[in-house]
Amino acid sequence: MEHILSILIFFPAFAAVMGFMVHKDAIRTYGITVTAIEFLLSCFLWASFDSNNAGMQFSEFIPVISQYGIAYNLGVDGISLFLIIMTTFMTMISIIGLTEKRDLKNLILTVLFLEMTMVGVFVALDAIIFYVFWELSLVPMLYIVGAWGGKLRIYASIKFFLYTFTGSLVMLVGMLYLGYVYFQTTGNWSFSLLDWNMMMLPIDMQMWLFVAFFLGFAIKVPMVPFHTWLPYAHGQAPTIGSVILAAVLLKMGTYGFIRFSLPLFPDASVAMMIPMAILAIIAIVYTAMVAYAQEDIKQVIAYSSVSHMGVIILGIFALNVEGIGGSLFLMISHGIVSGALFMLVGVIYDRRGTKMMSEFGGLARVMPMYATVFGIMLMASVGLPLTIGFVGEFLSLLGFFAVSPVLTAIAGTTIILGAVYMLVLYKKTFFGPITNPINEKLQDIKGREVAAFVPLVMLVVYLGVYPKPILDPVDKSVKQLVQVMYLKSVTPEAKAKIATVNTIGETK
Repeated sequence: MEHILSILIFFPAFAAVMGFMVHKDAIRTYGITVTAIEFLLSCFLWASFDSNNAGMQFSEFIPVISQYGIAYNLGVDGISLFLIIMTTFMTMISIIGLTEKRDLKNLILTVLFLEMTMVGVFVALDAIIFYVFWELSLVPMLYIVGAWGGKLRIYASIKFFLYTFTGSLVMLVGMLYLGYVYFQTTGNWSFSLLDWNMMMLPIDMQMWLFVAFFLGFAIKVPMVPFHTWLPYAHGQAPTIGSVILAAVLLKMGTYGFIRFSLPLFPDASVAMMIPMAILAIIAIVYTAMVAYAQEDIKQVIAYSSVSHMGVIILGIFALNVEGIGGSLFLMISHGIVSGALFMLVGVIYDRRGTKMMSEFGGLARVMPMYATVFGIMLMASVGLPLTIGFVGEFLSLLGFFAVSPVLTAIAGTTIILGAVYMLVLYKKTFFGPITNPINEKLQDIKGREVAAFVPLVMLVVYLGVYPKPILDPVDKSVKQLVQVMYLKSVTPEAKAKIATVNTIGETK
């Protein structure tokens, strides 16, 4: 277990390099095998993880540029553990259910390189190493959208790259400045998050640095008004690109808020609670309305992703255990459900070559298994109790209720609005008469498609009924995070606010 995190990072990349020697007819089997091994390694990590330990585990530290304190520094806690597992799981499922046929070998090898960068983001404890993996993830995703996307793929891929790269550059400036501040304070350079967590920064410096990191993370989420790249990226990306983008890449932004912004800038986080909540609520309501207006099934799901990410942001900036823990659970549930929904759209697009609702109707008659799986994922998406979507949304909203009951009530409309646009989509696509004769001959899901969807359906139901396996390890690390925020706050107002929205005895 000494180097399990390094193995998790570099095994997919090594396999991708070796994959160039694999014959193209065997590449799908090779990709499934590699991602299955990676997933099993992440499960072994979970099995070896001490759920009672809130700190970093499986740490690795190798100096890279000693004079500036840059090191290959890795670790995992309850906050990052399940994001790693979700990354390896959804990558495996996306390749099992892969419908793309054009240049399949290069596509699968690109996805393996992408998996390396995503795992690297969630285990890096050095800001520069984190930034390297963060930026490297843009390259394979740019290639996936640009090479295998739709008619506007070049525009979509360039817009995605420019948005995320620009925000990341501002974030890099903030990271370099934080390293300089640490040097000024201690006489030594360090980019370790664990070292930075020991610093107490003045409120004005926190505000400027919060904004710098905010731009990098908010664009990745994406938050309104930085969301306009996402519908194009989803709309033009191949199915596997949309699955990984929705399931994992968007979570890198929300993870960044939890890992960097909250513990490093607690006073600024308190000061920005309401502004961040307002931005989140705008995203929840506005993009839900835009989703209702769409005729393209994939665009409905794309805009619904922005709406659900707004609930995650709301939970994070509740700044209490319930909200942050709920937002982490919602990251997992959204990754599974949105990934499954994009895969389901890919199934129908593969058969018909269209994603427009007007082209369908009555599909439940000819594709009953497909309709059943879509219905289950739809219910999970709108937060039906006893599904995985309910737990995270409930806890996120419950957490923010301690901050503002009024804003929470407005945010709660996400459940109503989500039900409206998703049920309308389901009605138009699956019910009524079969108006297009072509649809009468459509083939129901089978084989690899069933193998991909069955585990997703099982997780949606099991974790909706029994979320404890995820919530318990997450809770320990989140409590420690809240305690760090309380202790590092430099203003009495911030301490009072954090204490108010948490159990005061436990926080102190």
